[in-house]
Amino acid sequence: MQFFNSIVGRKIIMAVTGFSLLVFVSFHLLGNISFYYGPRGINTYAATLQGLGPFIWMFRLLMLTFLSFHVLFGILLTLENRKAKPEAYAVSRRLRSTFAGRNMIWTGLITAFFLIYHLLHFTFYAINPEISAVRHLDVMGRPDVFIMVVLGFRDLAVACVYILALALLALHLTHGVQSMFQTVGLNNEKAELFLSRAGIAAAVFLFLGFVSIPISVLAGIMK
Repeated sequence: MQFFNSIVGRKIIMAVTGFSLLVFVSFHLLGNISFYYGPRGINTYAATLQGLGPFIWMFRLLMLTFLSFHVLFGILLTLENRKAKPEAYAVSRRLRSTFAGRNMIWTGLITAFFLIYHLLHFTFYAINPEISAVRHLDVMGRPDVFIMVVLGFRDLAVACVYILALALLALHLTHGVQSMFQTVGLNNEKAELFLSRAGIAAAVFLFLGFVSIPISVLAGIMK
């Protein structure tokens, strides 16, 4: 319990859960790339995941737990930092901080709310149920995830929500990757510069990978 109550302990939890979520997002992108192989590609990928049965739900619960801890301790650390630092110190630090660093709490919370929206949209079919995969079967009789994604992103408003949310996730990552490694002691000047660039590179790569899907649908490339 003392570990959870200490600043160091909470930062370690943030780093571990953040890294786990980053790995998950990266593999999620690799799976989403199967969209470019057409219905056969992404529908096979989706069917494979569903074939895992209870294991996929265990994994989802694990990721949900990591996300919950990441959000909870992120909020606690932000509140504690604001309460502990004198105003003058906060102002001087602000001059050397980045926009991404100052707004981590907001980009993180918006990303968390977007994740809920995404699950309701493409996993539980609570939003726009008429486009759900289970209502459109492919030639093999499987839920047609490809058609669901195409129909979903043909709506300009929906596509813009995804693109904006992914931009905020990328902004979150530009600072998050650097903070994650600084927590484990990589905080000298050379390492800081490298990690800063690595965070930006990872954020840009994931952003471009994910937004390419709604953009390709809007552009009529994937249909």
